[in-house]
Amino acid sequence: MPFSDRVTSAWRWLGLEGVLLVAAFVCDLAVVLPASVDLAGPRGRDLLLLPGMIVLGACALWARTRPAVAVFAGAATVFASTFLIRVTDAAAYTTLLSNVSLSETVAGLELVFFCVRRVRWAESLIGTGTLVLAGLFAAFQRTGSGSRSLGETLLLGMVLLVATVLAALHFRRGDAPRAESPMRDLVREQWPLIGGLSLPVFLELYQALDSDVRALPALACSLAAAATTVYATRRPLRAGLLLAGIIFVTSAALWVAPRQYLVGYGALPLTEVIAGIIIVVLLVRSVEPKRAWGAITLMSAAVAFTTLTNLASGRGRMNMADLRDAVIAAVLVLGIAVAAGLYLRARDSERRKVVEAAVADAQNSERMALARELHDLVAHHVTGIIVQAQAAKVIADQNPKVALEVIERIEAAGTEAMTAMRRLVGSMRAGADAVTDHATMDLDADLRRLVESGHHGVPVRADVRVPRDLPQEVARSALRLVQESLTNIGKHAAGATRACLLAEVRDGELHIRVADDGRQVAARPAGGSGGYGLVGMRERVELLHGRLAAGPAPDGGWVVEAWLPVEEEA
Repeated sequence: MPFSDRVTSAWRWLGLEGVLLVAAFVCDLAVVLPASVDLAGPRGRDLLLLPGMIVLGACALWARTRPAVAVFAGAATVFASTFLIRVTDAAAYTTLLSNVSLSETVAGLELVFFCVRRVRWAESLIGTGTLVLAGLFAAFQRTGSGSRSLGETLLLGMVLLVATVLAALHFRRGDAPRAESPMRDLVREQWPLIGGLSLPVFLELYQALDSDVRALPALACSLAAAATTVYATRRPLRAGLLLAGIIFVTSAALWVAPRQYLVGYGALPLTEVIAGIIIVVLLVRSVEPKRAWGAITLMSAAVAFTTLTNLASGRGRMNMADLRDAVIAAVLVLGIAVAAGLYLRARDSERRKVVEAAVADAQNSERMALARELHDLVAHHVTGIIVQAQAAKVIADQNPKVALEVIERIEAAGTEAMTAMRRLVGSMRAGADAVTDHATMDLDADLRRLVESGHHGVPVRADVRVPRDLPQEVARSALRLVQESLTNIGKHAAGATRACLLAEVRDGELHIRVADDGRQVAARPAGGSGGYGLVGMRERVELLHGRLAAGPAPDGGWVVEAWLPVEEEA
């Protein structure tokens, strides 16, 4: 399997819950790895926090299939990790809960979610309670570096637990019929984007939790920007205008936020920067250029305003001397986003053209196939009716009894024509794979029935030597070739007294030969001629990679010969 396919398969296997765990673990790595090489304590000691994070995350993924077992395994992992931290004197880090890492918090909430959603009530209550006790044990017994108080941990933990249980109860009713929800469909479709945006949100969450309550408005703006980005997959223009408003509001939120709140050296929160890039790509890709550039201009103005106010307040890590570099970086990022949007727009246009061309080709092929079928059926039956009607008109005065017999044959031919048309319409309604006119099941019988019907008005001597196991498409085309040839004899071969039909398989090919002893006339044939008979015959033969020859015979008359491959490669 190619590497790209493996990555795609692994990404789909992770799902939204797996992506959230990966994002939280990456954020924990951003804290643990630098701490493991600092001067506080033995080098590498803080890496002992990672096994508990990894195993608990694996338990959360396991809970998708075995939630009852996974929740107790997760609780045991938290207890074991806490003992390891106590014995080694490693320093646990505080995020939402005291002395509990972000990845452990996310994994614990997912364990509770799957347990409440899919396990029976008694087991769910016991499993959730065990996991909560393990979390409290970790918060109180680990040696942490955070300063979150006991009351804050209990309150925040209770809020997270209640929210998770309510969400699980909501999805527990999933077996019952529910009305379609656009929000639910959006989350189900865009879970990779939601998981990707969780990484910058978690990074800002770390930064906000290290600050005081004044950082919450800025964090709320980042969460709103992330939600707007997901909404942009449905309404990019509206989402672009909404993001511009969020960025304007962010300028006020950063004004009240603590100094050095921003992650890195940007003038905007990281989540809003990523949201702006994604929305610009979506605007250029799917919105009319005039409207797209209007929204991009408004977003750029909001970014410029927020950056200037942030630099003027001196609350970020940038100053006015860095303004030139910030402008260059912003223009470069905007250019990359626009280029990506143009590339995706061009690819979408090319894909649309390819699909339209494929649909047009399929429709054209279907029209040609239907045209051939209609021509073969109508020309054969109607020509026989016209020829016999002309004969009846000639002999009506001389021999009324014979004329009456001819009229009966005309009635029979008309009935057969109506039956054939009904079968064709029925096959069109049933699908392209249906067989019309009961043909191609036994070519020998079909050809002999065609010859005996005699609607073409000329006696035919048939020499048919074909096996019963011919490929259906070959037998069907052969029947239509003979039918069209006999119809042309009735229409064009003036004075023909006999016709000969040969059908045999030789050297891996089905050889069809139809000849008459008539003469060609310049007069208009009975029923007129659309000029499509020979064209349709050639199309049928070419589709099977065969050969067709049609023309006057050396001793008079007209000869049609076809060679159709009957091997598998045909």
